[in-house]
Amino acid sequence: MPADVLFHYLAAHEYRQARSWYFRRSPRTAHRFAEVVDFALREIAQQPGRWPLFDDRHRWVKLKKFPYLLVYRLLDYGDVIVVAVAHSRRRSGYWQRRR
Repeated sequence: MPADVLFHYLAAHEYRQARSWYFRRSPRTAHRFAEVVDFALREIAQQPGRWPLFDDRHRWVKLKKFPYLLVYRLLDYGDVIVVAVAHSRRRSGYWQRRR
């Protein structure tokens, strides 16, 4: 059974900001960004332990064709929380203190 994937409120904000940025340039690209994020979330839900560790608690997935990472961690009861939708060229690890 797939895990439930939740979003930290700051990760949700980062996702909305990134999608808005793409939308201002091209609605079509914003739609594609959303599709790529949805695909990655479904993959995470199916096999949360599949992707590499960033540190002792967090894993990450690089989005296809976009310079973003989904950073997540497994919760004690089997679900997943996305803690960051992080641009891959920005400050690494800024999200590590998010609960």
